[in-house]
Amino acid sequence: MTKKPHEDTKLAKYIERRVLELKSRKSQLQIANEAGFPNPNMVSMIKNGASKLAIDRVPSMARAVDCDPGYLMRLALEQAVGDTAAAAIIETFGTPTTANELGWLQEIRDASDHSDPRMTARSRNTIRGIFGK
Repeated sequence: MTKKPHEDTKLAKYIERRVLELKSRKSQLQIANEAGFPNPNMVSMIKNGASKLAIDRVPSMARAVDCDPGYLMRLALEQAVGDTAAAAIIETFGTPTTANELGWLQEIRDASDHSDPRMTARSRNTIRGIFGK
């Protein structure tokens, strides 16, 4: 069996999982239509690693698979240009922030009365404790 060029990427695995999770609510054809793909097989090609997700399709694909576009953009950058180049892009322009992460940031700002608190060992340990680390 021939290995597909992008089958081991985080994006291919993520799209495969999201399609499976959405299976009871929408078909791959619906996802392809919502993402704006003229070829309905494109979702299959992306999830099995035969094709990359084009950067310009990230927003529509994120809506179609009901995920955060910032998170999907990070995965698409890694897939499009490789880990090293994606890291350079993120270092230059900053990490795309997800809506969930923005929620955490807003809560920190509200809780601190917008005082720009420093990350201390105590605050780091508290946050890590929330996640069992």
